[in-house]
Amino acid sequence: MRVDPLPLLIDYLSTCPEIPAGAVTGTLVGRNVGETTVYLIQAGGYRMTRDRMDRMDILYDVYGQSTAEAGALAYVVRDYLLEHLPGQALNGALVLDVREISAPHWHPDEQSLEPAYTGEVSLYLVVDD
Repeated sequence: MRVDPLPLLIDYLSTCPEIPAGAVTGTLVGRNVGETTVYLIQAGGYRMTRDRMDRMDILYDVYGQSTAEAGALAYVVRDYLLEHLPGQALNGALVLDVREISAPHWHPDEQSLEPAYTGEVSLYLVVDD
């Protein structure tokens, strides 16, 4: 299976009404300090079933203008990933399940010291036939 999960998740989360428009990204290039951001990173994963099912581990960092904003938005992202994403077809891939590796927790940016929360999930994807 040849599916890059990041563009799928960026597109999906960008359509969620509680997530600010333009906040979801797969890169921090061009981002200004203080901008509300949901930054997605593929942290790993592995092939579960030959040529059929993959597990993709996705880390999400949520930056906000305050600790309260970053924390609240991180839990919104968590809810969309865990409760709404399973069963969705995303551009040729079916999300069978989403499992939590790590719940959102305080993790300020090491360089800018901006308020940030981070969490991690595993996506279980199959090719949508």
